[in-house]
Amino acid sequence: MRVLVTGGAGFIGSHVVEALTGRGHEAVVFDVREDAACDVREREAVERALAGVDAVCHQAAMVGLGNGVADAAEYVSRNDLGTAVLLAAMAGAGVRRLVLAGSMVVYGEGRYECVRHGVVRPGPREVADLEAGRYEPLCPLCGAEVTPGLVGEDAPLDPRNVYAATKVAQEHLAAAWARTTGGSAVSLRYHNVYGPRMPRDTPYAGVASLFRSALARGEAPRVFEDGGQRRDFVHVRDVAEANAVALEAERAGGTLTAYNVGSGQPHTVGEMARALAAAYGGPEPVVTGEYRLGDVRHVTADSSRLRAELGWKAQVGFEEGMREFAAAPLRGE
Repeated sequence: MRVLVTGGAGFIGSHVVEALTGRGHEAVVFDVREDAACDVREREAVERALAGVDAVCHQAAMVGLGNGVADAAEYVSRNDLGTAVLLAAMAGAGVRRLVLAGSMVVYGEGRYECVRHGVVRPGPREVADLEAGRYEPLCPLCGAEVTPGLVGEDAPLDPRNVYAATKVAQEHLAAAWARTTGGSAVSLRYHNVYGPRMPRDTPYAGVASLFRSALARGEAPRVFEDGGQRRDFVHVRDVAEANAVALEAERAGGTLTAYNVGSGQPHTVGEMARALAAAYGGPEPVVTGEYRLGDVRHVTADSSRLRAELGWKAQVGFEEGMREFAAAPLRGE
């Protein structure tokens, strides 16, 4: 299979290219990092790249939280306009197989259960609570403590920042493309991806990159809130394999199917920082109490659908992955 990988020179995209090549496919890299003309917003460039292509793995995106709404136009341009241009070109070229790099940020907060009211959805956290160090969401009905759990793909979508909103829009655009063309679309909702080639020292790369970059400078990782935020840290090679498996799967056309891509082993941000610092041999993390308003407290994946339907399972364990990541070079080093 000849696969166009947008963003194929990036962190995740480069691993996807390797996974596809290793399984006997031909990967065609389309990435503005390698050629300024390879911009998914440029229709003619995309059309040229689609020549002879059987499928598209769409990894190109502007990532991160978004700086309030100041950079909303740039996020929408790169993520949503870019996806729309790509899908229109695919429709014209007759390419009917798409795997989209989705994100767990589409859920907002994760799954919570109240002893009295069952599964509930806490609203956005308030500045006053965060300033006072009250980080845990409460039941919106009775104000009691709630227990975090695993979020499944059928959970309501609740984007809580600009980046998250663009990732929801990407899925809707892909679903509309699938219905219109009869194509097969899959959105892989990545949880917290880490591993070799993460961009160095940038908030857009994720907390693992920030911690690893701090250690490389001889500094202690700075952990926001109290470090108790629960996440699912999944290794980039496992994510790349999920893309390859999804591209190879035979699926009925006309719909978009979403899959969580997580390790199935939730850890707190504090645990990750300590494991990485220990593996690197650097200073212990510092818990700062700082916060970012667009962050959510807990969101961890139920990836059982991906295992059951496509046979994928994460292979890199947390401790093994952190040891490798501590020694691996970051992009830009």
